[in-house]
Amino acid sequence: MLEEVERWLSTRSWSVTDRPLHQILAAKHRSGQTVSVVLPALNEEETVGDIVAIIRHDLMQQVPLVDEIVVVDSGSTDRTSEVAEAAGARVVHRDDILPRIPTVPGKGEVLWRSLLVTDGDIVCFIDADLKDFSSDFVSGIVGPLLTDPGIDLVKGMYDRPLAGAAGQGGRVTELMARPLLNMHWPQLAGFVQPLGGEYAARRSLLEQLPFPVGYGVELGMLVDALHLVGLDALAQVDVGVRKHRHQDGQALGRMAAAIYRTAQLRLARGHLIRPSIIQFERGEDGFEPRTYSVDTEERPPMVEIREYTERKAA
Repeated sequence: MLEEVERWLSTRSWSVTDRPLHQILAAKHRSGQTVSVVLPALNEEETVGDIVAIIRHDLMQQVPLVDEIVVVDSGSTDRTSEVAEAAGARVVHRDDILPRIPTVPGKGEVLWRSLLVTDGDIVCFIDADLKDFSSDFVSGIVGPLLTDPGIDLVKGMYDRPLAGAAGQGGRVTELMARPLLNMHWPQLAGFVQPLGGEYAARRSLLEQLPFPVGYGVELGMLVDALHLVGLDALAQVDVGVRKHRHQDGQALGRMAAAIYRTAQLRLARGHLIRPSIIQFERGEDGFEPRTYSVDTEERPPMVEIREYTERKAA
């Protein structure tokens, strides 16, 4: 293990119990910083309401840690928006944010646009498909940002069971992201869940980062943040166990391709090949190829968007 990574693990990896809630609240009061929680959501009516209700009850009504909860609906065809709003979130539809720029599908697209409809000094992203959700996910990853001015981005780390088996989730992490990071960005090798969707960062950092529009957003953000603010400004917090809806193997293949493409763009900013992936499905005449495009588009840092700078100045 790199000596730098070993040192980082001992100084920038914590447990949610390391910062009691009263300590986090006191730091928030002293600093005057505000906290926004963003849930990107697409057809998550079964889980989004419980997540919003728990955050609202535990961290807004019981204690004043979170200042706003925003669900950004990226085109749901179920009752995601209605359920989220009934639970107490402000719901914004992706296509209504920055209409001057046509939307494209993808999680990163939603996260990027969320910066235009939130106000917090700290922005906390939480996936909307989590089951058995605990508000520790929010307080745990927001805590270091409020108590330590030298921290700019915090990732959640957790166990990810798969079909009841402990530690077997996160297949794309283990098969794609972790090898890429260890080989090309070894300083980031200490992150337990580099692709995890639960993380928080200072707005002042997020607005300077480009956002891959698809599943490459987490890896891209981590790599770009490393280059922008350095390893010691990044941290991770153990928040327990993450249970969520798992995708099938082919969907994971497309996700892995997008993540590899994101890494490729950062390794060589010139001409790159094959922004597509061919997968096979058995049909009437045997295995039939299916070609899927790989997310290649990236949104520029939000500070370059006129509407954002005007909003901040207002």
